[in-house]
Amino acid sequence: MLPTNRRSAFDAGWQERARKLYELSREAATEARDDALTGNALAFLAYQRQGSATDAVEIAAASVARAGPAVPGAVRALLLERLAWAYAIAGEPRETERALDAAHEALAREGQPSPDWAAWVDASELQIMTGRCWAQLRQPGRAIPVLENVLSAYPDLWGRDKALYLTWLAEAYRDAGEVEQAAAVLSEAQALSADVASVRPRQRITDVAATLAPYGFSLS
Repeated sequence: MLPTNRRSAFDAGWQERARKLYELSREAATEARDDALTGNALAFLAYQRQGSATDAVEIAAASVARAGPAVPGAVRALLLERLAWAYAIAGEPRETERALDAAHEALAREGQPSPDWAAWVDASELQIMTGRCWAQLRQPGRAIPVLENVLSAYPDLWGRDKALYLTWLAEAYRDAGEVEQAAAVLSEAQALSADVASVRPRQRITDVAATLAPYGFSLS
């Protein structure tokens, strides 16, 4: 139940509770001498520290180092994509690209089966993170084609995730000067998030909408 609880706390916006659960999972993984799970717990802590780019990069790098190169490919890819995101938050495009390339290489590597908690990491997930990173780095020419391609095939049934990812596509369109397209994408994200319990998509939608307000856009 621990992974579900910590994800639920994070999605609900209970950041301090989430941090404590991430720390608890790290301690449990360390005690069990499970380097892959320890690395995953550190990666979650890094993801939560987005407000401090330096801390996020240091913790994410530590997660990759702790897990090591011998873990299943999906696990290593997961940790590397989170390191890429930390670099993107820090405004480091070269390091971001290196981490993304390494994540794609890790996922393509044949080897031992992935644990259940990393089984969801696939080519689509890496493409989404790739697009998000370039959107965060305000390189819409690289972000838009990737996000458009992968999200066009992403099921609306997964409303929480798709709504969240669409906000980065909206930002990329905004940065490309395509304000009407940005507004249309953000409206789609809002519709998808209507029945979603997580506060994360709604907060992202609100934040991106604020950047479109000078162009006359407002949430309905």
